[in-house]
Amino acid sequence: MRIALDTNVLAYAEGVNGEAMRQRALDLISRLPRDEVVLPVQVLGELFSVLTRKAARPRAATRAAILSWCDAFSVLGTSAAVMLAAMDLAADHRLFIWDAVIFACAAESACRLLLSQDLQEGFTWRGVTVADPFLPTPHPLLAGLLR
Repeated sequence: MRIALDTNVLAYAEGVNGEAMRQRALDLISRLPRDEVVLPVQVLGELFSVLTRKAARPRAATRAAILSWCDAFSVLGTSAAVMLAAMDLAADHRLFIWDAVIFACAAESACRLLLSQDLQEGFTWRGVTVADPFLPTPHPLLAGLLR
């Protein structure tokens, strides 16, 4: 089962919200089937912004961190079809366009789960279900994947 990661998961793994959340995110990522995890390219852009602005990291260090994530997981591009689908999703379900791009990218790439703390737990669109990986009880689809 393919799984897309949202920006917050990677930002937490980079220590943006403290060491405890960093450890939780890293533990989560280590328990996922590595060959099934993908990163929408939008996530990488957002992560660059979070790490340079919120975490005040130097741009070169941020680039190195993002390249490491690219080495670890497959990166999904944003096509015109993804952008058009994202606009439909944003209009129909009142999502921010950039969240919708991530969601549409996951759907276009046949992901079954989108791990995100920013979107509504359990919301499903085009076969992709949002699961908040930091809830005390994981979504059943996520629970079945964790090793």
